[in-house]
Amino acid sequence: MSIFNSLFGNSEEKKETAGKINWIPLQFIGQLDEIAALSDQKPAVIFKHSTRCSISRFALKQFENEYESNDNVDAYFLDLLEYRDISNEIASRFQVMHQSPQLLLIKNGKSVYDVSHSDIDAKDLAERL
Repeated sequence: MSIFNSLFGNSEEKKETAGKINWIPLQFIGQLDEIAALSDQKPAVIFKHSTRCSISRFALKQFENEYESNDNVDAYFLDLLEYRDISNEIASRFQVMHQSPQLLLIKNGKSVYDVSHSDIDAKDLAERL
């Protein structure tokens, strides 16, 4: 394993963690309308991840390891380097300051909880669902 893989991860690592959470890729701004509308019946989580940041990689792995699968919430994953326009729209629409990594909980069309970096905690999120 190269130093870059240990810092930034590789495709094999993505395969290992991909099964723990059934992430919905967030790739279109229009999905934010759907998330807001559907969050009246079912909360949504948005995880904003920078694929070039080792801190973001660590936060993602820790969250995925601690998260207990929950069918009562939709989990969206945003590669913010690939989709920076969506990240900017999230900040504007849900009135949260952009950070990375960042986790948001959306209920009734609003962000009711947002944390970043080492404050991202799956157990804390579970208490708020």
